[in-house]
This record gives sequence, structure tokens and C-alpha cells, in this order.
Amino acid sequence: MSKRVNITIIEASAIIRHGIESILSESGLQHKTTISENLNEISENTEIIPNIVFVNPVNLQNKVREFNVIKKNYPDIYWAGIVYSLTDQQILSLFDDIIYINDPPGKIISLIKNAFTKSDSHFRQEILTERETEVLKLLVAGKASKEIADNLNISTHTVITHRKNISQKTGIKSVSGLTIYAVMKNLISVKDYKE
Repeated sequence: MSKRVNITIIEASAIIRHGIESILSESGLQHKTTISENLNEISENTEIIPNIVFVNPVNLQNKVREFNVIKKNYPDIYWAGIVYSLTDQQILSLFDDIIYINDPPGKIISLIKNAFTKSDSHFRQEILTERETEVLKLLVAGKASKEIADNLNISTHTVITHRKNISQKTGIKSVSGLTIYAVMKNLISVKDYKE
């Protein structure tokens, strides 16, 4: 990895911030680290757009809509949650990856290398095929793989392959995360799923 990685850390705890910075310094990765007070600073500072943002999920409470707007405006940013307390699973599903306070330094370095590689190759920009989009819509509608296979007249094995491809292309593994992705990409409408 020869290019410099731009990293932003949004975390109130100086101990956590300095810990991440220390791991980065010892890793030998070429990087520039910026500390931000809140999410809005990402969109306010257009000089340096980060490749990776480490953010405490607590910062997203009551700001999920703002977070989704920022993610939509900056689709190449890789979002990593820093978790060290009980956190709502719905909020965690919004992140590309999660690190826990007791994870070894190697996991953080690995996350950065993987995230930068994905971002650099436009991994997250891959477009879903028409069939993958159909599978995604049925998946977020709550259909099981067998039901999707029956609806589309394909094998269950093919559905599983499409699901793997969808997860690879979007970088999202959970159904709740895929639902948010589908809404943000206008593949589905929230009002279609209201009772």
C-alpha cells in the first residue's frame, strides 16, 4: 500500500483517539489523521476527504438521517465503528466494519488495509446486475432464499450465489444494512413496506 491513507477519528475520548493514532504510527502505514468533533465536519472540510472514518456509534444517536446523507454524498468513505459499550444493533448495521475496544492492533491495521484497497479499486461502486437487484428487493422484503428461488424460477444455490455477490459488491452483510442500502439507492421505497 504505497498511497497515503486519510483517516478521520470522531471520538470524544482522548485515550481512545491516542490509542488509535499510536497503533497507526507503529504500523508503518503512510497516513494523515484528522480529529473531528462531529459528523458535520466531514462535509464542512472539503479539502481532505477521508478514506476511512473511525466513529463512536454514540455520535449517531438521533443523527442517523444526517449520517445517511453524509454517506450518500461521500460514497467512497469507509465507515468503521469504535465500540466499547452496549450499542443499538441497527446503528451498528450502518457501518462498513466494527472494531471493539479489546481488538488487537493487527485487526485495526488489517481493517485499514482492506478498506483502503476496496475504496481505491472502487470496490464499493460496483453496480448490481438486474438479477441481483431482484434478489435484493425480495431479500429486504423478508423472503427466505427458497422463496426467492421460487419467485424468480431459479435454484436456491443461485440465490445464495447472488446474495454473496450482493454482499461483496456493497460491502454489507446484514439484511438491515442491505435494506438501508436499497432505500438509499432508490431500489425500494420505505412506504412500500409500511403496514
